[in-house]
Amino acid sequence: MAPWWARSLRGRVTLIATAVAALVLIPVGIAGVLVTRSVINASVFSETRDTAERIAYEMRGGALPMGAAIPVPRPTVDLIQVVGPDGQILGSSDAARTLPPLSDVRPTAKNRVVNTTSCLPTECVHLTAVRVSMFADSPIVYAGRSTPEVLASRTLEVIVFAEVAMLIGLTAWATWLVTGRALRPVATMRAELDAVHAGDLSNRVTQPQGDDEVAQLARSVNGTLARLERSAEQQRQFASDASHELRTPIAGLRAQLESAQLYPDDTDMRALVHSALRDTDRLEAIITDLLLLARIGSRVDVVRERVDLADLVRKELAVRSDKLPVRVDLADGVVVEGVRLQLARVLTNLLDNAQRHAEHTVCVTVAVEEPDTGLLAVENDGMEIAESDRERIFERFTRLDAARSRDSGGTGLGLAIARDVAMAHRGEIRVDDCRGGARFVLRLPLANQ
Repeated sequence: MAPWWARSLRGRVTLIATAVAALVLIPVGIAGVLVTRSVINASVFSETRDTAERIAYEMRGGALPMGAAIPVPRPTVDLIQVVGPDGQILGSSDAARTLPPLSDVRPTAKNRVVNTTSCLPTECVHLTAVRVSMFADSPIVYAGRSTPEVLASRTLEVIVFAEVAMLIGLTAWATWLVTGRALRPVATMRAELDAVHAGDLSNRVTQPQGDDEVAQLARSVNGTLARLERSAEQQRQFASDASHELRTPIAGLRAQLESAQLYPDDTDMRALVHSALRDTDRLEAIITDLLLLARIGSRVDVVRERVDLADLVRKELAVRSDKLPVRVDLADGVVVEGVRLQLARVLTNLLDNAQRHAEHTVCVTVAVEEPDTGLLAVENDGMEIAESDRERIFERFTRLDAARSRDSGGTGLGLAIARDVAMAHRGEIRVDDCRGGARFVLRLPLANQ
């Protein structure tokens, strides 16, 4: 089982940052050690070579007598020996006087300068061997110095990797602190979300300042809570309205049945049955509309097809018996993709609404409004709808006061169904301006060709 710090997002981020730091810093440390050693080696061999070349030059010019102590041109390069072809030491500096030959490396005529290292009984040295002349019996000049401590030991590696370990530790610590600070608003939001319950969706999470990902998350959470609160409020209102709408026909039906039970001899059975059937029809219509509202947009109705709006209008009008004439202006080829029965229900609801409120005529129009939008409009010459009511009439069980006396037989759900169907088909329905009367316009995206 993973440790507690690896089971949290903060711990995982810290672990990843530490691993990345290690993958970067360790190779950098190794490269740094190698480069440092190379630079120091090059610097040391440059000093020894210059010294050996200078001694060889003086010997070729006869300025350096054999047998005498060889002066040291560089204080750091104090080990100098001149060795003959037979291995005999011909001269040396004071520091190398008691030492055996510094090296047995003998440069050739083609490669007259050789850099090497050699370990004497007392110490290790970096030295350069230079051939004085091209002749076979040419002496060899050895110039060297003690190997620097940084190269002779592992001190450099220890220091570098101690620094690398310290940097990795600092990276982990800083990442832990920064991640904790960054995730603190998320922890606050989680605690505030835990306090939200279905009975009260008015609470909101604290939104951090700025426009980073955490602030955007807080805005999204608050937006979701606002939509949930609005949806819950709509559901409560809908339940209240549905109960009210269902109570009226049920109460009427119950009153009639109780009256018939109390006064059976005075009851006209034909009138009772007719009235009871009328109330039952209204109950059935309301329940059917409620079921349709619950099904719109669900997976139950996922079967979609290409629907020609002009053909849909012609078929719907062919089976209707309207009291007022319906004029049509239908453009062919306006094809949308959707559930045919739902679109037919929208058209039926709009026509029923228009017939109830029209004075003389109803007009249906199908056209292409934009290159990718189809339009279905139903217009009547009745009373205009005030602009302040044009959004409210699409709410469930909403009837305008001026139309209540004429809106007999309706469930109050027709326009709400039309709006939900339009939204489920990625379209919209609204009331547009017109000269005298009301014009309901359904806009849907055209189907791909």
